[in-house]
Amino acid sequence: MTKYTFDLLKVAVLTLCATSYVLFPAMASTNEERYSLVKSGWWGSDYQKISNHCNWTAITCNEAGSVTDIAAHYWPFNLPPSSLKLQNLNLTAFSNLVTLYLPRMQLTGIIPPEIGTLSKLVTLDLSYNNLHGELPKSFASLTQLIVLDVSFNSLCGTIPSELGEFENLTFLSLASNRIEGPIPQQLGNLRDLQELHLSNNLINGTIPSSLGRLGNLTSLSLASNQIEGHIPQNLGNLKSLRKLSLSNNKLSGSIPLTLYQLGNLSYFYLDSNQIEGQIPPEIGSLEALEVLNLSCNSFFGPIPSQVGALIFLHELYIEFNQINSSIPSEFQNLVSLTTLYLSHNKISGVIPSELFKLPLSSLHLSTNQLVGHIPFEMRNSIRLCDVDLSNNKLEGFIPSPIVNCFLARVNLSNNKLSGSIPVQIGFVNILDISHNFLSGKVPSLLVSDNASWSQTDIGRILASLDLSYNHLSGSLPIELANLLHINLSFNFFKCSEGFKVFHKESLIGNTPNFPSCSSQVQKTNKAKHLIVIILPVTCILLIICLFILYFTLSTNKTKIEQRQAKNGDLLCIWNYDGRIAFQDIIEATNNFDFQYCIGTGAYGSVYRAQLPSGKVVALKKLHQSESQNISFNESFRNEVKMLTEIRHRNILKLHGFCLHNQCKFLVYEYMERGSLFHVLNNIKEVGELNWRKRVNIIKAMANALSYMHHDCIPPIVHRDVTSSNVLLNSQLDAVVSDFGLARFIDPDSSNQTFGVGTYGYVAPELAYSWTVTEKCDVYSFGVVALETLMGRHPRELISSLFDTSPQNMLLKDLLDSRIRLPHSQKDAQDIALVVTIALACLHSKPNSRPSMLQVSQQLSSSGQSPLPLSFFEISIHQLMAQEL
Repeated sequence: MTKYTFDLLKVAVLTLCATSYVLFPAMASTNEERYSLVKSGWWGSDYQKISNHCNWTAITCNEAGSVTDIAAHYWPFNLPPSSLKLQNLNLTAFSNLVTLYLPRMQLTGIIPPEIGTLSKLVTLDLSYNNLHGELPKSFASLTQLIVLDVSFNSLCGTIPSELGEFENLTFLSLASNRIEGPIPQQLGNLRDLQELHLSNNLINGTIPSSLGRLGNLTSLSLASNQIEGHIPQNLGNLKSLRKLSLSNNKLSGSIPLTLYQLGNLSYFYLDSNQIEGQIPPEIGSLEALEVLNLSCNSFFGPIPSQVGALIFLHELYIEFNQINSSIPSEFQNLVSLTTLYLSHNKISGVIPSELFKLPLSSLHLSTNQLVGHIPFEMRNSIRLCDVDLSNNKLEGFIPSPIVNCFLARVNLSNNKLSGSIPVQIGFVNILDISHNFLSGKVPSLLVSDNASWSQTDIGRILASLDLSYNHLSGSLPIELANLLHINLSFNFFKCSEGFKVFHKESLIGNTPNFPSCSSQVQKTNKAKHLIVIILPVTCILLIICLFILYFTLSTNKTKIEQRQAKNGDLLCIWNYDGRIAFQDIIEATNNFDFQYCIGTGAYGSVYRAQLPSGKVVALKKLHQSESQNISFNESFRNEVKMLTEIRHRNILKLHGFCLHNQCKFLVYEYMERGSLFHVLNNIKEVGELNWRKRVNIIKAMANALSYMHHDCIPPIVHRDVTSSNVLLNSQLDAVVSDFGLARFIDPDSSNQTFGVGTYGYVAPELAYSWTVTEKCDVYSFGVVALETLMGRHPRELISSLFDTSPQNMLLKDLLDSRIRLPHSQKDAQDIALVVTIALACLHSKPNSRPSMLQVSQQLSSSGQSPLPLSFFEISIHQLMAQEL
């Protein structure tokens, strides 16, 4: 080899070494990134066949082939739960990462501390996942962040004060987590911040005055926390603010006048606090307002007339305050107003007819002191679909038609309305005109006077009708019997053949009795003549039969008893002697052998028995020691008395009873699937309880208890509503059972009694008072409703219900994990409504709980309203704040 050749070779080697020195780090980096992506398990094997990972879904690289963005606007892969962890992605491999955008991936686990190595990160969005744990301390290294969104997770801990050093941050959202502690003063240093969302957490303390320095802020949301104290005056410096949400906190004092200088403010939410004082006239200066919510506070005095200057206002909520005076006439200037809620105040005067010239779709004025007539202009409002004027002192006639909006809800109950029901009611879906002074006949209701709409169309429009507690009379239009829910009770209807087609639960109180109605309709002169002929013949035959029977019994009593025992009919159980039925029961249960026992209660055992006729029944037999006990004997007779008078499809049917000198038992309809408690705790059977069936079970319970409380005279309180006392048949239809502890409630008595009920289901007020009311059953119903959806007793949730820890729990995390989350919109709406109602039923104050009639009515209209958020975003706190 010549020296020249050797020099050339040396130059080539040196050049190769220099090139490798430049290229090797980039090659090593990209290989490490690819290895991290493969190892995460987020991309399937098909992607691993693509050598260049820059071509994978959700991956963006720079010119050097290094990953800069991992951004999944949606994740197209069906990943196993083990892969859904952020820790599976080795973040240290992505030194050039600028965007990490992974919302709604159902990620679990914690945010790994390695995230602090992403020093170039500008956008971090991990929202709508299932992450838990605290924000790692390494977050302090992400100083280049512009967008930080970790909302809708289960993160805990405090807000790091180091976030105040993120000078470039324009968007910060920690909403809907379990963040606690105060808001750091350092957040006031984020001068470029445009949106700050900290709502739905456990944040306490006061609103730091330093937030008044955020001059570029357009949206500030601190709702649904435990923030207290006064609203800082210097929030009035936020001149760019368009949305201010401080709802559901413990704020007190009055609204600072400086806030009325926020000329760009469009959305102002201050509801559910402890704000007091009058609404000042300066509110009229917020000319850009579109939504104003001041509900559930302690405002008093009149509504200032200056509200009429808010011409862009779409929604106005001032309900549940102490507002008095009348509705300002200046409301006619609110030409954009679609929603007006002024319920539960002390508003007096008349309803201004000018309101119905506005584009209103929802009008709630209930529970005030309004007088006068319902303006006939209401019938001309084509957008008004939700009207609640109940619990006032309105009088006069009902407009015809009532409204013109399709599928409207109208509540005019508890007023002094008189006259007749208008023939043309309009396109009303739910109509409540109960507790008034309406008279005359119930007409064949029409939705319209247009010839193209026939009378039968009322069945396709009207779903719920409540005419109870009026002075209505005459016969009833048969087409009304097809309604999903109808209450005609406490009127003075005339007996007619048409009553046969109505449900018995529809006609209660002082309405005609069905058997007597039926017999009255069928009675004719011809029948009278037949009675004159048949009655003497029947009497003669009866005397002959009695003579033969007496002779036979006297000569061969034992033989007859044995034969009767073998062929005993179930109806014979109604004899107090119980002789025939008792022998049949002894044989069917082998003298109440344990093998036939299907359950044991506090004072009796339940047996399955197949009678000689082949019919299967359930027997509730008093324990031997208790059958001789006077107090238990009274309970036994009490249950018999009530059940023989109760007839409802959701209450367990009583076939008969036996009072034998050796034992006492009730004979019920046999429910093949046993108790709700049994099915919920049976791993093999619980899968059959899908969400639709569970909601139907809860509805059945509500209907049964509503019937007992409101349709029975006097009302009946169950006193032991538990999942063990809800029974299911082969189709998983539910009935309420076990009235052994129930009592008739005398309205004139104090209802004092001894402690009853089952631990875990008893209303809290019974711990310090022996007074039992219907609201005790309402509480127990709430427990069982939650138990049905959760698949377990909700004791942990109830024990801390009015603390803060469970309120940020997402609704989806509350549900029974043994079946899939609801995938239909109808099921999601029904579940959200049931949980909302159940939480209201668990209120610590009995008077704040809804009645079972309200619960039943709400459930009957379930699925009517769309969910305000995605089902997977709804928290328990939000449901607790809902108004029924």
